[in-house]
Amino acid sequence: MRRIFKHLYIGALLLGTTALASCASDYLDTTPTQSVNEDHVWTTTEMGQKALNGIAKIMVTQHAFYGQAFAGENVIMRLYENLPSQNYNYNYYASGWAPIHNQTFHYRADSKYDAYGWNYYYQIIGSANQIIAKIDKAQGTDAEKKFIKAAALTFRAYAYEKLIRYYCYRWQDSNNGASRGLPLRLGEETDNLAASTLAETYAQVYTDCQEAITLFTSSGLKRESGKVWMPNINVAHAVYARAALAKQDYATALAQAKLARSNYALMSNAAYASGFCKPTSEWIFGSYGASSEQLWYWAYGVQGACNGNHTTENPTGAGTIGHELIKRIPNNDARKQLFITEDKFTTIDITDAEQVDQTFGIINTDTAFLATQVDSILKVHSVEGLSKPYPNGIVYLDGHLKFWVIDQPGVSYLPFIRSSEMVLIEAEANYFLGNTADAQAALVTLNATSGRNAAYTCTKMGDDLLNEIKDYRELELWGEGFAWSDYKRWNQPVVRHSFAEGGNAHISVAITVPVEAANKWTWVYPNSETEHNKSVTMTE
Repeated sequence: MRRIFKHLYIGALLLGTTALASCASDYLDTTPTQSVNEDHVWTTTEMGQKALNGIAKIMVTQHAFYGQAFAGENVIMRLYENLPSQNYNYNYYASGWAPIHNQTFHYRADSKYDAYGWNYYYQIIGSANQIIAKIDKAQGTDAEKKFIKAAALTFRAYAYEKLIRYYCYRWQDSNNGASRGLPLRLGEETDNLAASTLAETYAQVYTDCQEAITLFTSSGLKRESGKVWMPNINVAHAVYARAALAKQDYATALAQAKLARSNYALMSNAAYASGFCKPTSEWIFGSYGASSEQLWYWAYGVQGACNGNHTTENPTGAGTIGHELIKRIPNNDARKQLFITEDKFTTIDITDAEQVDQTFGIINTDTAFLATQVDSILKVHSVEGLSKPYPNGIVYLDGHLKFWVIDQPGVSYLPFIRSSEMVLIEAEANYFLGNTADAQAALVTLNATSGRNAAYTCTKMGDDLLNEIKDYRELELWGEGFAWSDYKRWNQPVVRHSFAEGGNAHISVAITVPVEAANKWTWVYPNSETEHNKSVTMTE
């Protein structure tokens, strides 16, 4: 395993500095090299920029060593966040995916599911370290060097913040940060390195973000318009805000979230309903997703888009929102319009097995009056210029119309950070700081001022206010890769109910996952780390 780990690590560094021949000219136009150590790779800031593009490529690259479906950030969103959460259902395959839904793999150090997140994010870190170590000696302006270094620091902070979510205890369980954090690889080392504490690991994320913000500012340069896959100062502030929120450093989270969403206006309802497949005004950070750089059958949209490949070729649907959650949202909310909920039907009995299958939640469109209604709902919520949703006619109750693809089988851009998330961080941080009126105001900004629900008001207080923040966070960010780590951070059990119990989860995953279960919701260090790094063990 030591050889395999080094192969993956060095391969990541090489990917960060080289291109694939088919790369689009505005995305990953780089010069191929034979070795990451060749001096000419780092001779100019132009090559440094190409190395940054290489990191962006890692985030949308198929890592076939683990299996075809392991393809960067989209699999993290799907397998590490959506499926094990409370309010994302994929019922057709739920029984087969039950170990992931139900968090039974967290102790399996020999599993690819345990290893992938670890090695994927350390690939990003390794490539960022190369840039940080060498860009100062490149030919080019000081401004260019500062911007490139700042972007690399932001990539590194982003990766460490994600690793904390999956491989470290929640802050509440850490004895104020004394529990084990991560091996902090800050150079080009791949050998033995003891884990730092969780407090030290968060401190490194803070330090990287702070330095990145300073360098972005002093560089005087801006990210090129439209290139959401490249970090900028707003991304650095956003990663800082995320880390601070998880660390329960609410004052820092509040300040950084406000800075992160500066100049990223909340999108209109029309933009919200345009398919989440191309950047809008509020996308701070995301993937590259044009047809020239696609993941074919391993893209998020293949299974996760309402007009992706699986909705055409398979009876899987594309994911459904938790029934109990969406029932709590007013029918006039623009976001609720993106789900096939019972309020949109003139008549339907969702408890009748002849109308809605009580195992999977498939609506019986063989029944004429339901088929007509489903067809009408899909037509009303179709996106102009894109292929129609659920073309095979298999539609699930509470199925989504949020994520679409612009080309088959699953081509789309994906949002990683949006300004809406930052508003929600402001709401939550203000709540825990005791600023009730400000927390309420943040919800009004998100829901009413944005137009998502112009009639929305908020006078709730105490636990009711916190639950309101949680509900709207789950609604707003549904399917975007937050739901599991939010519940972990909130120290809140996942509770899924079957159709018979008033929910819409398949019986194989209709369980409660307590907060203390599954190693306190923490993946163990994988064998790929412990077998090559003798300074750490699988668990603390």
